[in-house]
Amino acid sequence: MATCETCGNEYDKTFTVTRDDRTAVFDSFECAAQAMAPQCGHCGCRILGHGVEAQGQIFCCAHCARESGHPDLADRSAG
Repeated sequence: MATCETCGNEYDKTFTVTRDDRTAVFDSFECAAQAMAPQCGHCGCRILGHGVEAQGQIFCCAHCARESGHPDLADRSAG
């Protein structure tokens, strides 16, 4: 059995996630997201989708990017 790196639970069905140069063991997707998903540069929520990026920062949505001084970003294009 392995131990989840987020909650400490010992579980026989853990899985490993690798992102960049970090590899970690988890017992649930919730724990994996809490530990590995990036956080929005404005509101701090975990970004589980694509998010938007501007000048090296990642945001959960265009609204948060605009609130952080990136007025040209949009969540979707017109058309």
